[in-house]
Amino acid sequence: MIKENQRMLNYLNVLLDGLILFFAMPVSFVIRFFVLRGGVITVPFASYLWLAAILTPVYLFTFAAFGLYESFRKKRLYQELGRLFWACTLDMVLLQTALFLAKGVHFSRGTLAIFFVLSFVGLSGKRYVLRTLLRYYRQRGFNQKHVVLVGDSVMAKRYLETVQSDRELGYLVDGYVANRASLHGIKYYGGIGALERVLERCQPDEVVGALSAEDFRYTPVLIEACEKAGVKLSIIPFYAEYMPSNPQFDDLDGIPLMNIRRIPLDNWVNAFLKRLMDIAGSLVLIILSSPLMLIAAVGVKLSSPGPVIFAQERIGRNKKPFRMYKFRSMRVNDRQETGWSRDRDDRKTKFGAFIRKCSIDELPQFFNVLKGDMSLVGPRPEVPYYVEQFKDEIPLYMVKHQVRPGITGWAQVNGLRGDTSIKARVEHDIFYIEHWTLGFDIRILFMTLFKALINSERLT
Repeated sequence: MIKENQRMLNYLNVLLDGLILFFAMPVSFVIRFFVLRGGVITVPFASYLWLAAILTPVYLFTFAAFGLYESFRKKRLYQELGRLFWACTLDMVLLQTALFLAKGVHFSRGTLAIFFVLSFVGLSGKRYVLRTLLRYYRQRGFNQKHVVLVGDSVMAKRYLETVQSDRELGYLVDGYVANRASLHGIKYYGGIGALERVLERCQPDEVVGALSAEDFRYTPVLIEACEKAGVKLSIIPFYAEYMPSNPQFDDLDGIPLMNIRRIPLDNWVNAFLKRLMDIAGSLVLIILSSPLMLIAAVGVKLSSPGPVIFAQERIGRNKKPFRMYKFRSMRVNDRQETGWSRDRDDRKTKFGAFIRKCSIDELPQFFNVLKGDMSLVGPRPEVPYYVEQFKDEIPLYMVKHQVRPGITGWAQVNGLRGDTSIKARVEHDIFYIEHWTLGFDIRILFMTLFKALINSERLT
């Protein structure tokens, strides 16, 4: 019954999204030309309907790619709305690009801007209402997955606390099976040997196994009982409390290998897509920023004697050193100092302080991206001096070197730049590495335009 309800909810979710997207376009047209008034209608109303008919399936496909039609149970509303915003933004960028390339088609920019806002607000409101209704019904015992918990480990207690404290998740633990009656506030069904009888009597939607290290030998019994009863089984391994991240399983000729840290960029398709975006993006950005780079080069040369470009050794992917390019912002005699620069730093020239504050000194790094030393998005690279210092002081610090370093990153757009917490930066870098998607990169690039171009303190 739960599966049928979930399927119906997914169909309803997609259908409502499609209706909101389609009707947002004609409503935007009416608002632009008849409510706000002004402007000349250069494209007939019927063309906007055709555009809506084309955009709707494109948007729905993008939403699916961003994971917006997965179960609500394991995702918070703010996470879903974040994905929704970036999916809508990506589709609007693609639409504007297509209209730019299609010469002679002149849809109203005002109408499209209203469509963007209206559709996002409508889609967000629909998701809020759906979640509110689901919460209402789940609190009254409807649309809940009935679960039997097996085990009394630390992870079993954590699972129980999580699902009991948040009814919105939609899980109801009916009771548990374990060789010891150590969990409180929940019905005890008996020892693991009684599992088959419990499943036959209770008919749960799912079994969650959270056996301790001592009881892990009962795993074959657990699997056999669930398969015999035809009940879905999820296992929380006892060693999960010691693991630093979500694991990833690989197959070596039938032998399962568990990598304790999931890195999406280890997949060659993901790595190829990211590299393709880096090459295309760096080429475009080099062309667009070339006038500004020329002005910066002249300014650096006039501000103090010395080379225009400062090439400093940094540690990149797989701990390999490379030369990172920047416009020189300090006097030549001070360039070997290892400390972070601050706003009131006597080492900087006046022009150097300006280009650092505006991030203009970073523009030559587009050539690092083109060469393959760096990526547009990734953890910021450090000088060898700090790598040697931090690898012993900061837990998991060296994990960031499993991917290419970037010009901007998740830590930077969250305000962690310059003389800020290294530990917090590393945590953000690891989150980025483990949750990488092409959409995540695009999101960070958009955020960089607003948050990371002008800053008060910089890490050099």
